[in-house]
Amino acid sequence: MFESSNLGFPRIGFQRETKNALEKYWKGEISEQTLLEKTASIRQQNWAIQAEHGMDSIPSNDFSLYDHVLDTICMLGAIPPRYQQIAAHFNLSIYFAMARGKQNTDLDIPAMEMTKWFNTNYHHIVPEIEPTTRFSFTYSKVLDEYREAKAAGYETRPVLLGPLTFLLLSKTHTAKFQPLSRLDDLLPVYQAILAALYDAGAEWVQMDEPMLVKDLTPDVRAAYHSAYQLLGASAHRPNILLAGYFDSLGDNSDLAFSLPVEGIHLDMVSGEDQWHLLKSHSIPLKILSLGVIDGHNIWRADLENILSKIHNLPASLSANVQIAPSCSLLHVPQDLTLEDKINQPVRNWLAFAVQKLDELSALTSAANTHQKSDLFAENNAALQERETYIRNKRAHHSIQTPQPLTAGRSHPFSIRKDKQQQVLDLPLLPTTTIGSFPQTSDVRQMRSRFTKGEINQQDYDAFLRQKIEEVIHLQEQIGLDVLVHGEFERNDMVQYFAEQLEGFIFTKHGWVQSFGSRYVRPPIIFGDVERPHPMTVDWIRYAQSLTSKPVKGMLTGPVTILQWSFVRDDQPRSQTCFQIAHAIQKEVHDLEQAGIKVIQIDEPALREGLPLKKKEWQAYLDWAVHAFHITTSGCRDETQIHTHMCYSEFNEIIASIAALDADVISIEAARSDMELLKAFSDFHYPNEIGPGVYDIHSPRIPSTGELEDLIKKALTVLPANQVWVNPDCGLKTRGWQETLPSLKNMVAAAQNVRDKIEMRK
Repeated sequence: MFESSNLGFPRIGFQRETKNALEKYWKGEISEQTLLEKTASIRQQNWAIQAEHGMDSIPSNDFSLYDHVLDTICMLGAIPPRYQQIAAHFNLSIYFAMARGKQNTDLDIPAMEMTKWFNTNYHHIVPEIEPTTRFSFTYSKVLDEYREAKAAGYETRPVLLGPLTFLLLSKTHTAKFQPLSRLDDLLPVYQAILAALYDAGAEWVQMDEPMLVKDLTPDVRAAYHSAYQLLGASAHRPNILLAGYFDSLGDNSDLAFSLPVEGIHLDMVSGEDQWHLLKSHSIPLKILSLGVIDGHNIWRADLENILSKIHNLPASLSANVQIAPSCSLLHVPQDLTLEDKINQPVRNWLAFAVQKLDELSALTSAANTHQKSDLFAENNAALQERETYIRNKRAHHSIQTPQPLTAGRSHPFSIRKDKQQQVLDLPLLPTTTIGSFPQTSDVRQMRSRFTKGEINQQDYDAFLRQKIEEVIHLQEQIGLDVLVHGEFERNDMVQYFAEQLEGFIFTKHGWVQSFGSRYVRPPIIFGDVERPHPMTVDWIRYAQSLTSKPVKGMLTGPVTILQWSFVRDDQPRSQTCFQIAHAIQKEVHDLEQAGIKVIQIDEPALREGLPLKKKEWQAYLDWAVHAFHITTSGCRDETQIHTHMCYSEFNEIIASIAALDADVISIEAARSDMELLKAFSDFHYPNEIGPGVYDIHSPRIPSTGELEDLIKKALTVLPANQVWVNPDCGLKTRGWQETLPSLKNMVAAAQNVRDKIEMRK
C-alpha cells in the first residue's frame, strides 16, 4: 500500500496569527503564556487540516516561534555564552535575544548572524560552534510537541535537523577549527533525543539532512557514514526517515542508501533525474518517500504524469513508498480558497499548501485503487487551459525575449569613477541608507484606505509627497551624503514593481515566512513580462527637486524579482529573467532622463539563486550577470550604479559579483562583524563597497563607538576611498525611535573616522 506523507506545514496561521502573537509579545502586550497558547492553537489547527486532507504521516516539530535552526541550536544547548548571562536557565528571553538581540540598561547583546536557507528566501540563524561549546538536550520542544499532538489524537513524525547539516551550517570564531570536528560530542545528544522520542511512543522521526544534495568532501562523506552508523546502531530509537531536498542526491546517492536508516526521502521535482535511480537494482530496500508534489512553487501538478511514473516503479520498491511533497510546504502560501480576487483563468492553475495535500491524497488513492478522483480531470483541464492561454497571448502580442549581443557599461569603472566624483562631489566614506525608511502605522493606514477606495488618488499622492518631503529634510538634518526618498509608496520591494509590470498576478493572503514574524507575499509570474509605463520616475524626480544632495533612484533587480516571485515553470528561468531585465532597463533610462545621478538596482537574491551543485553554477551565474548588464546597458558614465546584497555567503561567487560591474555594492556585514569583507579583500574587489555597519533586523541601537569600530575594521581590509558607510538593509520594518538615533550615530561614526584619517595626513 502507498501512503501519503507531508514533510512540514506553514507555521504562520491562516490569518497570520503567529505574526500577530509574536509582535504583541515583543511589545509586552501579551504574556508568554498567552503567546504559547495562541501558537499551540495554530499547531492543533495544522494537524487537524493535514489529517482531514488525507495525510497518513503528519509531521510535528515543524512549527517554530522564529526559526527551526534556532530551535535546533537551543535544543542542543549550543547557546553562545553571551546569551547565557540573560537568565540562569534557558527560556524564551534567551531564545528571542539570539534572534533579535537584547538591549536594556543592563545588557546590550547583538543578535546572531542570519543567512538564507539553501536556495530559498527563508532566512535562518547561523549556529556558532566553538571548541568549548557544551552540548546537552536543553530545549525539549520536539518532545513536547510530539506529546501535544499525541494527546490531541494525532500520531506524528517529529522533524529534526540532522547533526551533519547542523554542523555544516555552523560558523566559528576560532581560527583553524571546524565545527564538524565536534560531531562525536554532539551525537550522544541526538541519541538521547531519539531515545526520549522512542520512550514517548514515536514510531518514526524525520531527520532533515539537506546537505546531502550538495557537493560533499570525502571527510564529510565519512562523517555521514560514522554518524549514522552510531545513530542507527541503537535499538532504543524510532525509525529514521532521512530527508534530502532542494535537489537530487546525485553523487551522494550510494552514501545515503548505505546508511542504516529505515527510510529515504527524495526530492523528485528538483531532482527529477532520480526516477532513473529508482530503477537501479542496487538500491537497498527501504521506505521511500517520493517528493513528487512541488513544495517550492504554486502550480497545479500534472497528476497523470506523476501517477504513471509511480506505476512504473519496480515492484520491489512500490510496496514501500510514501507519496510526499518535494520539501516542507513552509515555502508556499497556506490555502488558495482564501483568495477571491485572483483573476481567472490563472487562479485555476494554482495549488497552495492545502491544495497540495489534496494532490498528495489523490495520488495516493489512485496508486492504491487504480481509481482516479475528479481532481485528476480538474488538473488536466487546468494544465491544458494554461498552455492554450499563454500560447494565444504570446501570438497576439508577438512577444519575444530580446537577446542583445552586448550589454553593460560602455567604459571601465576607473573612467566612470572620476566622472561620477566630478558630478557628485562626495566626501571620503560617504554615508547613505539602503532605500526604505520606517513604514509606520500612518503609512500603512493610508495605503489601506486608498486600496479600499476610502480616499482618492489625489489625496493619497499628496500624503506620499508629504512623507517624502519629511524624510528628505530629515536625512539632510542627520547629515547623510546620498539620500533616498523613503519608498513610502511601496508595499514590498518586489511586489511594487510586479504590480506595474505585465505578466504578474498577486494574492491577498498568500503569505510566506521569510524569518521570524517577517512574511512576504511573492507575486506570481504567469506570462511574459513587459513594462507598459514608468514605475518610479515621478516619485524620485519629486524627491530630487527637494534637495541639492543626490537622491538615489531605487529599483529591484531582475534576478531578485525572479527569485522572490513564484515563477512560471513552462519556460527556462533565464528567459523570464531577461524579460524582467529589459523592463528594468527602460526604467533606468527614464530615471537618467529625469536627471537622477545615482541609481540603485538591488540584487539581494543573486546568491540565493545559485544551484546547489557546483557543476551548475557557471551557467546560472552567466545568465544572472547578463541580466544585470541588460539593466545597465547604455547608462552614462556619470550615472553611479549601486547594487545591494544581504545575508549571503559571497566567497565562492565573488568574481561574478565583480562582473556585475556596479559602481558601488552595499552588503550585510554587521551581524558577521565584518567577516564578509574578507571575500572582497582577498579577491581585491575593484569597485566601491558599503559594508553594513548597522543591523536593521534587531531593535537595538548601536552606539557611535560600536559603529566606529566596525568602520575601522572595514578599513583594515579596504582602502578608505573604496568604502561607503550604510546600514545592512532597508529600514522599512524598524521604528523611528530606533532608526533616528542609529543613523545619527552612524553619521557621527563616519565623521569621526574621516577626521582621524585627515589628522594623519
